[in-house]
Amino acid sequence: MMNNIVFATNNENKLREAREILSPLGIEVISQREAGADCDPEENGIDFAENALIKARAVYEIVKCPVIADDSGLCVDALDGRPGVFSARYAPKGQECTKLLSEMKDIPDDKRGAYFKCTIAYIDSDGYFTVSGKCVGKIDYEEHGTNGFGYDPIFIYGDKTLAEMSAEDKNKISHRGNALQRLYDELKKKGE
Repeated sequence: MMNNIVFATNNENKLREAREILSPLGIEVISQREAGADCDPEENGIDFAENALIKARAVYEIVKCPVIADDSGLCVDALDGRPGVFSARYAPKGQECTKLLSEMKDIPDDKRGAYFKCTIAYIDSDGYFTVSGKCVGKIDYEEHGTNGFGYDPIFIYGDKTLAEMSAEDKNKISHRGNALQRLYDELKKKGE
């Protein structure tokens, strides 16, 4: 099995999650910056898988070694799946929760269902595959917690928001954690 994978991101939070999950499995995750891949392809796919593949292919063309890329987002039932693939661009950075809460202000408790979805694309000289993970919960009425990032302070899983959980607990149930575990399972099969 390979020891290093380039993660087509420079997002420190995503890198930290990937490293926490994959490092005990003997895989070192390197950022695209650390690998010398200075690119920022336009994510114009129609779904998470397409966007992940766009990023993975762009970085692979530069580094020519195994690459993973993810695309993820929050899909809210009452908003017909929005923000979805536009989650990162839904509002100015740091205002995502405020915007979503204002859109949800008149939505009753039983209609606040939502899920995070993450799709990871893996590419190497043999080809590519994608895996996905989901975390199902609901949208809170206000922000709670200081851990996590993005929409974590308003996304309730069980009786806590993701931002109220430790990184270890969040990784056990998160969409990215689920997708990374599926990625590891696929890589383990590939290496056998």
